[in-house]
Amino acid sequence: MSLWTVMYSAIRRAHILARKRTIVQPSYQHAAPVFDLQRSCHGKLYEMAPANSSKYMPTAKQVFFKSVKYDTSTSGTLLDWQKQSDIDKHMSKDPCRLMTKEPGKQPAEDPCEQFKRMRLKNDPKQCPPSGSAAPDGGDGCNGKDSGDPNKSLKLTCLLGALAAMVAGGLIAWFLASTKNDDNKGAGGGSDGDNNSADAKRGVSGLVTSPDSSEKLPKHVPYLIIGGGTAAFSAFRSIKSNDAKAKVLIVSNEYHKPYMRPPLSKELWYTPNTNEKTNKDYRFKQWAGSERSLFFEPDEFFVDPEKLEESVNGGIAVAQGFSVQKVDAQNHTVTLNDGYKITYDECLIATGCAPKNLPMFRDAAPSVREKVMVYRTPDDFDRLLRYAAEKRSITIVGNGFIGSELACSLAHYSKENDGGKIYQVFQESGNMSKVLPNYLSRWTMAKMKNQGVCVIPNASIKSATRDEESLKLELNNGMTLLSDIVVVCVGCSPNTNLASPSKLEVDRTLGGFVVNAELEARRNLYVAGDASCFYDPLLGRRRVEHHDHSVVSGKLAGENMTGAKKPYVHQSMFWSDLGPEIGYEGIGLADSSLPTVGIFALPSATDARSSTDNLTVNREEDDGSKHTIIVDEKSNSDVVTWDDDAHGEQPDYGRGVIFYLKNEKIVGVLMWNLFSRVGLARTIINQNKKYDDLNEVAKLFEIHS
Repeated sequence: MSLWTVMYSAIRRAHILARKRTIVQPSYQHAAPVFDLQRSCHGKLYEMAPANSSKYMPTAKQVFFKSVKYDTSTSGTLLDWQKQSDIDKHMSKDPCRLMTKEPGKQPAEDPCEQFKRMRLKNDPKQCPPSGSAAPDGGDGCNGKDSGDPNKSLKLTCLLGALAAMVAGGLIAWFLASTKNDDNKGAGGGSDGDNNSADAKRGVSGLVTSPDSSEKLPKHVPYLIIGGGTAAFSAFRSIKSNDAKAKVLIVSNEYHKPYMRPPLSKELWYTPNTNEKTNKDYRFKQWAGSERSLFFEPDEFFVDPEKLEESVNGGIAVAQGFSVQKVDAQNHTVTLNDGYKITYDECLIATGCAPKNLPMFRDAAPSVREKVMVYRTPDDFDRLLRYAAEKRSITIVGNGFIGSELACSLAHYSKENDGGKIYQVFQESGNMSKVLPNYLSRWTMAKMKNQGVCVIPNASIKSATRDEESLKLELNNGMTLLSDIVVVCVGCSPNTNLASPSKLEVDRTLGGFVVNAELEARRNLYVAGDASCFYDPLLGRRRVEHHDHSVVSGKLAGENMTGAKKPYVHQSMFWSDLGPEIGYEGIGLADSSLPTVGIFALPSATDARSSTDNLTVNREEDDGSKHTIIVDEKSNSDVVTWDDDAHGEQPDYGRGVIFYLKNEKIVGVLMWNLFSRVGLARTIINQNKKYDDLNEVAKLFEIHS
C-alpha cells in the first residue's frame, strides 16, 4: 500500500470523525420584509387558540427554540449534502485537500503545501514546494526515492503530518460530541430519498430522542402518532379538557411540532435579525408581528422518560421513532424496533409525504443528490444554501407549494442578486387545478413579472449531471442547466400503518376512512391530512390544509376526552404569491367545476363603480363553463388573453369566484379579499340555489 493511500484513508477517517456531530451552515441574510396590512388575518391562521385567548399563545420572550449548534470554526462546506463518491472524486485528485465551496472566499491553504513549505524553510534540500523538482532530480514529497541519504527524515516528517491530522480530527470529534444535545433539534436536507436522508442524519448524530425506546413509557393515557399540526392541536384540546393529561407524541421527525405554511411564504421575506443564522426559524407575518415556526419552545415539553412521574401531566415528544402497527383491540402500538406501548386513547396524525417523480427517483445517485422535495425546515435550510450561493433553481409543479416557493425564491433572488428561478409544469398556467383558466394564465403572467421564468406546457424528459449542475431536457425542445431541482407535485397520505393494523383506506382519495367523529376504530382516531371523512354537504373528502389540520385535530382531542362530536367544519385555505396576489378559499375550489367570477376592474378614469352596472363576458376556450362578470366601464372588452397578445392585460385586482355543482355554491375563492371566510362558509352551508349571484357578490364588498 502506497504512502499516499495510507494518508488518504486516515484523512478520510479523521474528517468523518470530526464531522460526525457537526453541521456546518454558511451565514445568510433574508430578503427585505414585505408587510401587507390587508393580509393581517393570515397571521391569525397560525394560532390554534381563539384570538381573544392567550392561554396557549406564548409571549415573544417565551418563544425560543434550542437549535443545533453550528461549527463556526470551519469554513462553510457542503460536505453534509454531497455523496461519498463526490468526496472520493475530489480527494483522489489531491488526498490532502479538503473541499471548500463558500462563495467569494479563497480556499484554505493545502495542508500538504503548508507542511512542505515549513520543511523547505528548515532544510531547502529536503522538500521543495509542490511542482518543483528536488535538488537531485527526485521527488521525496511524493514518496519516490530521490537518493537522498535523509530519506528516513522525510518519511518521519510525512508520518508526523499524518499523525497531526488524525489527532486534530479526534480532538474535533471529541469537542463536538461533548456539545449540548440540542444537535438533535435539526436534521439533514431531504433529497426525496428517505434512506439517504436517514443516513445523513445518522452521520450527524441525529438518531432518536431519547436514545432508546426502553426509556419511553410502557403505558400512556393519550398516545398520538405523528408530530405535526393536527397532533399538537389535539394535545391542546386534550389539555383544555383534562388539565393533568399525559400525552405522548411518537414522531419520525427530528423537530418538535411546527407549522408548514411559512416554509414557502413568510420565511423567505423575513429579514434575518441574527448575525449568523435564524436558528429558531423566526419570521415576520404580513402585518409585521414576529413569531417562531415552532408552536412552543423546547422548555414547554416534558422529557419522555419523565412523563409518567409528571404530577401535572404535559406533552412529551419521542423524536425519530416510527410506529409499525396499531392493535386497536388491545390498545397497543408497536414501534419499528418492537417496543410496545399501551394506551387508553390514540390518535393517528401521520400527515402526508411529498411525492417525487419516477424519473428522478430511479435516476443515478449523481442526479438524485441534486433533486429534493420540499416540506420540512431541513428542506428550507438546504434550499436557502443554494439561494444564498446564487445558484439556479428549478421548481417542478404549479400547485400551492410550487407556485408560492417560485415567487418567494424570485423575490429572494432579486433582493440578493441571486441566481435564476425556473418553474416547469405540464399545465397551461399556475394553480390550474384551483383557478379558472383565465385567472390561472393571468397569475402566471404576474409571476413572470416578479422574476420567475415560468415554462408551462412542458415536462422534463431527461436529466443528466455534469460536475456542478443538472442538464434538464424538456419535451418542448428546451434545455435547462440547474444547480438544484425542487419537486413540488403534491403529497401522498402516510397510511403504511393501515395494512398491519387492519385499518381501511379509501381507494380513491387515500387516507384512513373514519366516521363522523373521526374514529377509525373504538378509541382510535385519525385527524389531519391522513383522514378521509364524510362531509354531509360535499361527500367524502380528504383535505390537505392547515386549517383542516387545526380543527380536525382539535375535534379529535375533544372526542378523546369524551365529547363525541361530529366533524362538520368547512375548512379554508389561503395562498400568497408574492406581495401582489393573495387569496383565501373554502369548500370545493376545483377548476373542473363551472365557476362565476365577479371582479372589480379599475377603469382608465378611476373607477371602481358599483356592482349594479355589470356586463358578462364568457371565456372563449371554455365555452360557457367559466363566467366572468366585470365592471362595464373597464377598458377591457375581452377578458381572455394569451402570451402573444399585445397591449395591457386586464387587472383582476379584487373579486370573488363561486364554484358550482348542481347549480349550488360548493366553493368560494376570495381574490385579494380577506376576512370574509365566515360569510363564504355560511353561503356554502345554506346549500341552496341562487337566482342572481351578483346579489351574493355584493355581500363580499369587493369595491370597499
